[in-house]
Amino acid sequence: MSRSVKIAALALACSAMLAGANSQLEAQQIATQAAVKSSSKLGLGRPALPDEIKAWDTDVRPDGKGLPPGKGTVKQGDVIFQAQCASCHGEFGEGAGRWPVLAGGAGTLKADRPDKTIGSFWPDLSTAFDYIKRAMPYGNARSLNDDEIYAVIAYLLSMNDIVKDENFELSDKNFTSIKMPNASAFFDDDRETSEKQFWKKDPCMKDCRSAPKVIGRAISVDVTPDNKSGPKVD
Repeated sequence: MSRSVKIAALALACSAMLAGANSQLEAQQIATQAAVKSSSKLGLGRPALPDEIKAWDTDVRPDGKGLPPGKGTVKQGDVIFQAQCASCHGEFGEGAGRWPVLAGGAGTLKADRPDKTIGSFWPDLSTAFDYIKRAMPYGNARSLNDDEIYAVIAYLLSMNDIVKDENFELSDKNFTSIKMPNASAFFDDDRETSEKQFWKKDPCMKDCRSAPKVIGRAISVDVTPDNKSGPKVD
């Protein structure tokens, strides 16, 4: 290829790239103008652009909506957990110091001090993905990529004996097939049915309670004041 032909080809490529960039810029400007125009009724701000919404729309629902593509195994999650999570949550999710316990607690929910962990309490696995993606590791949030998050969750499932195989691979394809042990203990808010008998047609909105009366006195002297205002404190 001659020098002149090369130069012509390079110029053509540059023109195409410039045209593409200009086209993308024009499309963005049109979208912005349309957003601003549509918000003129309120006179405040503008509707968020699709890319802006996408940057914030990272929540994951129990039905799997919002899950990004990805996968990770229990073994991979073990390595990541020990490096990124164990300093707070312990090597096996037992919790270090006052940091939250992530594993165990099965059968303790009716006890005076239940252990509410991912395995014993949480009804939906999507909560783990959603929270880890947004807020973990502590002090370095959003540093894990999606494959690493899937791997960490697979390891959490293994620590809670929800999956038994150390080669188990969690992905967006099989995520919703995981059933959490305590899922059946949760139910939708049914107060409109179960508590409706206590509702009043005309609820009290002012002076609803009479003034409290002292019905007993402490053994120690001067603990319960005789008058409405208590003793002065220097």
